[in-house]
Amino acid sequence: MSQMKIEIGGRSFSVTCQDGEEAHLTKLVEMVDEKASGAGDLAGLTESRMLLFTSLLLADELHSVKNTNPAEAPAVQPDSSNPADQQAIIALEKLADRAEALANSLE
Repeated sequence: MSQMKIEIGGRSFSVTCQDGEEAHLTKLVEMVDEKASGAGDLAGLTESRMLLFTSLLLADELHSVKNTNPAEAPAVQPDSSNPADQQAIIALEKLADRAEALANSLE
């Protein structure tokens, strides 16, 4: 396992990933950080609220892609037999689970 320090929305986190997956995780972090940055000024929010809003933005984007007319859908679809796509799906599911747990704790 590899230990990495990542930054999302100006906040640092320590995470672990499988050896050799560091570059892939870095790409995912960049995607999440881009959404966090696009959400506006998150400095006044708690870590859990910032991650919640960022997760909701990503979920909204994913929902839009899934509900797009097939003729308008992107040419590339996740391939469950592709290891990189499998890792991305697993990472997004873990992020969604964490966002849901954070949202539940806020209620």
